Amino acid sequence: MGRLEGKVAFVTGAARGQGRSHALRLAEEGADIIAVDLCEQIASVPYAMSTPGDLEETAKQVEQLDRRIVARQADVRDGDAVAAALAAGESEVGPVDVLVANAGIFSTEASETMARQTWQDMIDTNLTGVWNACQAVLPGMKERNGGSMILTSSTAGIKGFPTLAHYTAAKHGVVGVMKALAAEFGQYNIRVNTVHPTSVDTDMIQNSAMYNLFRPDIDNPGRNDFGELFQSMHELPVMWTEPRDISNAVLFLASDESRYITAQQLKVDLGYCEK
Repeated sequence: MGRLEGKVAFVTGAARGQGRSHALRLAEEGADIIAVDLCEQIASVPYAMSTPGDLEETAKQVEQLDRRIVARQADVRDGDAVAAALAAGESEVGPVDVLVANAGIFSTEASETMARQTWQDMIDTNLTGVWNACQAVLPGMKERNGGSMILTSSTAGIKGFPTLAHYTAAKHGVVGVMKALAAEFGQYNIRVNTVHPTSVDTDMIQNSAMYNLFRPDIDNPGRNDFGELFQSMHELPVMWTEPRDISNAVLFLASDESRYITAQQLKVDLGYCEK
């Protein structure tokens, strides 16, 4: 028996990266999956975002684990689209026990010149998108008197980062949503927690925009140049975590092993926030 045998998990941003990893890790432990992703480009995002083919690959890999999955393209900025995708999934695999509100974007601009659209895209995706996913699953969890909601924040949900005011604001906002929902819905045995990764080895950070942001001292910086800087910021001598490291934390919060844990900020940050 897996740790999530008989459970259904709703994972946003599931086409690749951390979202795919979360879907697969939960499926490995017995969960069926409802997966959504935008699978389109947002103009203010400086790296290539996921494609419909990426979401199809996630579905294929979950099915190879002999678990059911319903994968839909949906924009988390659109609450109606999120609710519709959830309803379609639940009609096939059953009611949701676990939410992993993971969908997010990353961009960087100096605060005094940040385009209004850059700010809005970030808040709409990384904060409102999380809220939309939470609001979609809450009625069902309340009716069934239980559930676990895991919201992806960041070390930027704990500390402040220059040129990332919009990202920092959104990730701090996710913590506020978590604390409010944990207080409001604990009486219905709904647990709500945030996960706070440091750098994770995905396309969100492994791109030239990030390399140039963090290593302006080097011409044409690359992956290792970027990684050396991040390693210097960590207590453990590691450049970055792998998606599965975050997925293991998500699995813990999804499982009954954490049945009395709520309103908590779980850092998977190589000690970054303590340095």
